[in-house]
Amino acid sequence: MEMIIDFPGGAKVDAHFGQFTVKTDQPPIGGGDGSAPAPFEVFLASIGTCAGIYVLGFCRQRGLPTDGIRIIQRAYRDFTTGLIGTIELEIQVPPTFPEKYHESLVRSANMCAVKKHLEHPPQFNTYTRVVE
Repeated sequence: MEMIIDFPGGAKVDAHFGQFTVKTDQPPIGGGDGSAPAPFEVFLASIGTCAGIYVLGFCRQRGLPTDGIRIIQRAYRDFTTGLIGTIELEIQVPPTFPEKYHESLVRSANMCAVKKHLEHPPQFNTYTRVVE
């Protein structure tokens, strides 16, 4: 998969792939306009939305309603490194959701491809190339 990353102005950085564009910006305190999420926020959102698509798929396969289901994601910083040390995904279900499926929802969310890539990170190769 190829993405083209460009710089449309200010502190904005956009990613283009296929027919989509993901727009990012920095908050005003970081020199941006705050017109879009910051890249790190998009990264964090990809974790919760990825888990969500697996939860949605689990429910759809079983004909279970998704009304009232949501995922609350919390990120906790490790103060020794300054990086995120723990990410918590709380799957909230309504009282009518069958209890026998609670653990299965957790297993489904844990199948998320973003999470799997964090557990087994890819190698990064960054370089420059002169183009005309």
